Amino acid sequence: MSLLPLVIFLIIFVLFFGAGLLFLASLLGPKPKHSKAKSEAYECGLNVEDVKNTQVPVKFYLTAILFILFDIEIIFMYPWAISFKNFLKEGHATYIMTVMGVFLFIFLFGFIWEIKSKALDWNK
Repeated sequence: MSLLPLVIFLIIFVLFFGAGLLFLASLLGPKPKHSKAKSEAYECGLNVEDVKNTQVPVKFYLTAILFILFDIEIIFMYPWAISFKNFLKEGHATYIMTVMGVFLFIFLFGFIWEIKSKALDWNK
């Protein structure tokens, strides 16, 4: 017995039921009331000023990207440290230490490059 007709029926039923519920909600649900005060951000009672120039400096993006990059590299070291005892028992400790040494070399090279290029120097 094939389940294809049942699957097709369920897909059609879910689509029509979902669309019907959305339609009923738009008809019977509360209508949003828009006012100028509701659409403004609350700033402790001060009038909202429109700022046309809202550019974020690149140094914020660079800091965020470097944080994520080095954070992920540190996260990769945790499972290695946890499972190193098992590799030691199996006799693969030399290989695993070599691989982690290469990884740490690349990590430290990137970190030293970041410091020498003054990527996080905010006074530029």
